[in-house]
Amino acid sequence: MLKDVLIKRKVYTSEEHQMIRQVTKDFIKQEIAPFHEQWEKDKMVSRQVWEKAGEFGLLCIDMPVEYGGGGLDFSYSALVVEEISRHGYTGPGFFLHSDIVAPYILRYGTEDQKKEYLPAMAKGEKIAAIAMTEPSCGSDLRALRTTAVDKGDHYLVNGGKTFITNGYMADVTIVAVRTNPGTDDEGISLLLMDSDLEGFTKGTPFDKVGMKAQDTCELFFDNVKVPKDRLLGEEKMGFKIMMHELARERLIVAIMAIGGSLGAIEATMQYTTERTAFKQPIAKFQNTQFKLAECVMKLQMHQSFVDDCTLLLSDGKLSAEAASMAKCSATDMHGEIADECVQLHGGYGYIWEYPIARMYADNRVARIYAGTNEIMKLLVSRGIFKDML
Repeated sequence: MLKDVLIKRKVYTSEEHQMIRQVTKDFIKQEIAPFHEQWEKDKMVSRQVWEKAGEFGLLCIDMPVEYGGGGLDFSYSALVVEEISRHGYTGPGFFLHSDIVAPYILRYGTEDQKKEYLPAMAKGEKIAAIAMTEPSCGSDLRALRTTAVDKGDHYLVNGGKTFITNGYMADVTIVAVRTNPGTDDEGISLLLMDSDLEGFTKGTPFDKVGMKAQDTCELFFDNVKVPKDRLLGEEKMGFKIMMHELARERLIVAIMAIGGSLGAIEATMQYTTERTAFKQPIAKFQNTQFKLAECVMKLQMHQSFVDDCTLLLSDGKLSAEAASMAKCSATDMHGEIADECVQLHGGYGYIWEYPIARMYADNRVARIYAGTNEIMKLLVSRGIFKDML
């Protein structure tokens, strides 16, 4: 069995972790699996699954209890992310909502902002997104063009964002804007924007290659009046905040890659023991055994490193460079494993009803979002040559 080959993990070791794992499995079986096919057609999940996730206690797990969270550490949230990814369900954008947006509000929001948004997010009553990427700039966040002009008691926002996960369903979105454009005080800031603001519109969810059940769309801002009390943190601090928080986002993507790789290997082990060729299970062929052994070795190496990063983040010690290494290398590995597992499925690996086909398609974007893997290499190299060049 695969669990007998992999070394004992450093994370998810307590009884409480195993309880959360079982709750997550029950949730997947009851509230995700029966509906995911329909969500793929709808290009988004239902609002009900968000509310159910809140009832199961799977949203904002590591937020303080006073704001409606579970009051646990990051490893519990990481476990939920990994388990859902392991089962190959990418529709619910819980990870972005709970593990990216909520920490922004917790760390940089005012008390009123925390009380308004976090409890509702923990219950699944408000869905959250974050909008950085623009049509004219991807990983280069300094080049963003969405503007927020100071009008006294409010900002007047104009521009647009693209590739926004949870964008269509979101009730609140953290939007990166350029404040005081054209002045000496120009800088990047973050605004909490409710979706019902006049002039704030959303495009039709994209028809993507993978992650078909996860709503992803464009956002448009046409003279949107955003009250000053919706500024998150201080003016001109947005870029610094995003750079600090991106380490967590990139680790989350790495954790998804670990879960997805594990799920792909397990599905392929099951398939190759049941599928026969030349009067024997194809798992008995040396090529099959060697290929899966290579996949497991890659998984083990990355799993150990990502587990270390998870513990570091839980202690507040994860560096930007380590997070970039984890994101880049783990997603590359996931792509290699998914491709190999499709090959071992033969023609059936290319049929959508087989989980491995979804895993293959869903994985590809992981090397692009949260900063392309090329940008990850740039960040690591900067750390290597810091104070030398």
